[in-house]
Amino acid sequence: MSDTSPSVTHRESRRPRPLSPLREHLRDTFWFAPSVGLVGALLLAGAVGELDAWLIGALQDDGDYESVSSLIKVAEDAKSVVTTVGSAMLTFIGVVFSISLVALQMASSQFSPRVMRLYVRSRITKGTFAVFLATFLFSLAGQASYDGEKDPRLVTSVPVFTLLTAVLLVLISLGLFVAYVNATIRLMRISYVIDRITRESFRVLAAYPLRDPEAGPLPAEVSVITHRGRAGVLRDVNIARLSRIARRGGTVLRLVPRIGDFVVPGTPLLTVHGESDGKLPVRLLRSAVSVGVERTFHQDLGFGLRQLADIGLRALSPAINDPTTAVQCLDRIVQFLAAVADRPLGAVHHTDRSGAVRLVQDLPSWGDLVDLGLTEIRLCATTSPQVTRRMLAGLDDLLLLAPHERREPLERHRVLVEQAVERRVPEAADREFALLADHQGIG
Repeated sequence: MSDTSPSVTHRESRRPRPLSPLREHLRDTFWFAPSVGLVGALLLAGAVGELDAWLIGALQDDGDYESVSSLIKVAEDAKSVVTTVGSAMLTFIGVVFSISLVALQMASSQFSPRVMRLYVRSRITKGTFAVFLATFLFSLAGQASYDGEKDPRLVTSVPVFTLLTAVLLVLISLGLFVAYVNATIRLMRISYVIDRITRESFRVLAAYPLRDPEAGPLPAEVSVITHRGRAGVLRDVNIARLSRIARRGGTVLRLVPRIGDFVVPGTPLLTVHGESDGKLPVRLLRSAVSVGVERTFHQDLGFGLRQLADIGLRALSPAINDPTTAVQCLDRIVQFLAAVADRPLGAVHHTDRSGAVRLVQDLPSWGDLVDLGLTEIRLCATTSPQVTRRMLAGLDDLLLLAPHERREPLERHRVLVEQAVERRVPEAADREFALLADHQGIG
């Protein structure tokens, strides 16, 4: 559905930073943080070992062999402590790994496969793994560096600082374990997951301007740049680079697919409008577009609604049958739609420093966002009065907030809800009950 609201200019000062493919790859993997922890553990073990050797050397140079003998006695207890720490860390790592698998399975089966990114990208999970593995490796290195020499004149190292560091790492590990369990339990609660998705959606919305300046029609199209490389989801566009290339070439570019679209090689990626002052660097233009295996929140205005709708649909499935969760999703969907009800949507015109339009990018229209948030839940909610009542209440609120030209999709969904209930609910009293607007569904 086309949007009647004016286009939006995205000023250069407000442009979001381009998505870093390397950063996104590292955030979507579990190997990087533990690997850094293991390397750090080896470096720390070497540094602490040098401190232990320095301490014994200083005491021997001063002739304080009595203190050296005392430290040798302490070293026997230190070795048993470090050994215990190493074995305990293996158990802790197994527990954390098991909890993570349960959380991932639960998120995929009960919420939506799209929300698994919250678990995969969790910093506390990766940090806990990294510290546990680092503590385990440090304890092994400490045991390997143990000097069994009993003569205070010949001993070269006593693991005094190694023991203190191992105890400190254990304390940090225990604190992280408590934080990890707390964070994982929160991620297994649907209310927290829905709230997290909503907050990320509003962060994306905050990157778009509130002004709606006038924008004229585009010049005539002169060429088309097609996509090359792997197929995937359009995740991000380097707005600054595309605008800079268009300014140097004296032309205007238009991004054909929207953020979140699946693109395949050979399909149109950019269209060039107006006569160019020179040949455009096609390879640089293509490199300014990031394609990946899944959508991200970085510039995707509709991804939050997609996840909320998926969770609501999963909750209304016969296998789960949880209309209260669907109502919670509708709460947040209505919240987001209310925030964009009077905001300009549609095509975004990115300008250069002189104010000339250099890049045109399509955003979801108001009708697109309404349909994305409500259509699928509405189709599955006709036999659940709790959900139909909450949807009607949300639509009434949005009808009060939306400008007159944006009322049509809301009125359409309200009529479709009423018609579906009329067809699916046989008893008149049940139909009347299901069509009563209620902000709590069935409070």
